[in-house]
Amino acid sequence: MNKRDMFRYLDENKDVMTGVSDKIWDYAETAFEEFRSAALVKDVTLKHGFDVKSGIGGIDTAFCAAFGTGAPVIGILAEYDALSGLSQEAGSTERREATVGGCGHGCGHNLFAGASVGAAIAVKEYMADNRLPGTVKLFGCPGEEGGSGKAFMARAGAFNDLDAAFAWHPMSVNAILDMSMLANYQVLYKFKGVASHAASAPDKGRSALDAVELMNVGVNFLREHVIQEARIHYAITNSGGFSPNVVQPYAEVLYLIRAPRTPQVEEIYQRVNKIARGAALMTETDLEIQFIKACANVIPNKTLSKTLYDNLTELDLPAYTQDELAFAREIAKTSPGSASSDIGRYLSAHPADMKRCLERLEGKAMCDIVLPFYFDDPDRILAGSSDVGDVSWIVPTGQVVTACYSLGTPEHSWQLVSQVKTSVGHKGMILAAKAMAGGAADALESPEMIKNAKAELANRLGGKTYRSAIPPDVMPRAINKI
Repeated sequence: MNKRDMFRYLDENKDVMTGVSDKIWDYAETAFEEFRSAALVKDVTLKHGFDVKSGIGGIDTAFCAAFGTGAPVIGILAEYDALSGLSQEAGSTERREATVGGCGHGCGHNLFAGASVGAAIAVKEYMADNRLPGTVKLFGCPGEEGGSGKAFMARAGAFNDLDAAFAWHPMSVNAILDMSMLANYQVLYKFKGVASHAASAPDKGRSALDAVELMNVGVNFLREHVIQEARIHYAITNSGGFSPNVVQPYAEVLYLIRAPRTPQVEEIYQRVNKIARGAALMTETDLEIQFIKACANVIPNKTLSKTLYDNLTELDLPAYTQDELAFAREIAKTSPGSASSDIGRYLSAHPADMKRCLERLEGKAMCDIVLPFYFDDPDRILAGSSDVGDVSWIVPTGQVVTACYSLGTPEHSWQLVSQVKTSVGHKGMILAAKAMAGGAADALESPEMIKNAKAELANRLGGKTYRSAIPPDVMPRAINKI
């Protein structure tokens, strides 16, 4: 079997990938509660000859499915968690909840799982047919959205024996995700006050909601005095009830703090803590700070990015039917984004190439080109976060993105949920499976490439080693149990 045969194998077994993807879309399970999704992926890998170890890192919905023995050990990452409040009918160009108040795959992790499963079983067939030494491991990674499942797995040493890791993500373009991403902490601030009648005995009450509001005001002033790249988000998760004539005895606010590096996040976190303690002091309330999760910044790896790019550019890009293009055009009309903003994430530092790509995509709803990759390009930062970051500190990690929805579609939107259970999404998923499988095959057959990837990682780290920012006593928690 050569790589072309392996890609043909993926085409012949596309029903395996679409079956996994569509069922996970139906399940739409949120962080650390992906029991059916994880069971489905494990079952598929078992049927294809993998050995499965469950409960990685003490997480019920994390697992590792392995085939082969010895080195090199190649990891492929899979995600399958959904987002709350994004239920949506598939294939609809209008906002229509499939389940009122339900969850939905607003980041396309159903496709993420499908392609990663496909890549793993294709690499297994490639290894077996060519009698190659080595091991391929598919990691079931739960809770990326708000849970940083890979960070907990990394803390437990799940990725320590890998020589290279590959991942991908559904996007609106075909490109290499050769960028850093922001480190973050997620922290819950719980205030406890004293209830009282708000009219007849207001002096007896101590308002926890006042403490939350004062904290938020304080953090708003802090935003002027942190580095430009930092982001501080919050959500009031408990406002203390819905009776305005009761002084609220409890209130909670969940913060997500981001910055390019973990030490920068830590510094901002300590300043936010001081503001929270000040709010508690001003309101005479008690404060409890609960650390929920953290993830590291992503360390790009040009060596693995290059092999993914070489595979991606050698593949035939999807051909779309007139019905698929009509659907993409209709849903693009509802999206607030644009092709320019989507392409700008990758090419803003290369205006001439960006202009050429936009000219080629003018009037098109679907990306049908591969964006350029620059081996000598300086590091860029994507203003988001991913727990792939923790993996990338431990092992050289390469990531690819493929067009699974129309240009301009925002992530975490109903429009995205609608598209990732359609043939448009499936075609991007199969392309991603081929690119990852090709990259993994190259790594299996090229000790020199793995050596160079490891040397690059060591050089980027400059003597630093991975240290989980999650305190040892903090365990993963489902988002509805925070």
